[in-house]
Amino acid sequence: MIAYVKGTLEEYGEDSVVLDVNGIGYRIRIPSRVLEVLPPLGTTIKLHTYYYVREDTQSLFGFQDKEDLAMFKLLLNVSGVGPKGALGILSFLSASALKLAVIAKDSKMISKAPGIGAKTAQRILIDLKDKVTVEEAFSAQEENSVVKAGTGAAPVNSARNDAIEALTALGYGPSESYKAVNMVEITEDMDSEQILKAALKNLF
Repeated sequence: MIAYVKGTLEEYGEDSVVLDVNGIGYRIRIPSRVLEVLPPLGTTIKLHTYYYVREDTQSLFGFQDKEDLAMFKLLLNVSGVGPKGALGILSFLSASALKLAVIAKDSKMISKAPGIGAKTAQRILIDLKDKVTVEEAFSAQEENSVVKAGTGAAPVNSARNDAIEALTALGYGPSESYKAVNMVEITEDMDSEQILKAALKNLF
């Protein structure tokens, strides 16, 4: 088992990167969310990994944090969701966002992930409903996080999750809080207060 790989970012493609570790290049498949925020080539990064082995294939999957890795493993246990589907889901949703979708029973959101149909999304809700909690979803604070580089991690943009947490603190249920925030067209320059105000309009 390879728990993580820390090396120099040598190249990247559509769904993978190559890390040089002491002269050995490891090709690692990663979610597109990570690809979008990769540091420059030559940077040292660390990815938490899962070594997938079957009779006809061997692949190494990498994630920016342990939460995404843990969710990837849970998704692999869902009937009909293989590594490609699990990676597609985590390319579209962070682990915390997926947990919130499960809690809110939002199959439509999950079905927006590439390669995931309505039936598979429903199966994910059923299989994961007892494996995630509201507390886990809020504490993860993973939205728009970036790869942890050797010098430390960049700040995490948790405005969306902060807004959801604020709504629950105001007495709204987790499901309706998630749906209200999810209806807001969130832009990169919006902070949690602006998202909260917009979400509140969806509750009246």
